[in-house]
Amino acid sequence: MPDMENHPSGHPRNPPVLDMTLDGQFRTASEAPARRGWLDRALAKVSGVALLLALGAGGLMLAALAVLAVSILLPVVLVAGVIGAGTLYWKLRRAGLGGQRMRFVVVRR
Repeated sequence: MPDMENHPSGHPRNPPVLDMTLDGQFRTASEAPARRGWLDRALAKVSGVALLLALGAGGLMLAALAVLAVSILLPVVLVAGVIGAGTLYWKLRRAGLGGQRMRFVVVRR
């Protein structure tokens, strides 16, 4: 069969189409779906490129959201750290340890 030449992968290039109706009858050749033309192939390639572009844009959008989250949270962390350090400094100063060295003791039992 000339149109059943084998592809390098071993599968037939143009396998036969067995198309059946709902009642179990085979469709005739005139009812068979039309063969794919150059427009179908071009549209398939364009849709593949569009899907790849959409996935790339989605990835960039997620990266932009991550940068936005970091840019919002970093000042919050810095301000909280400054407030915490100031509070600790004020408590040490009120306790009279402002100029002295602070000792940490670990009790082991």
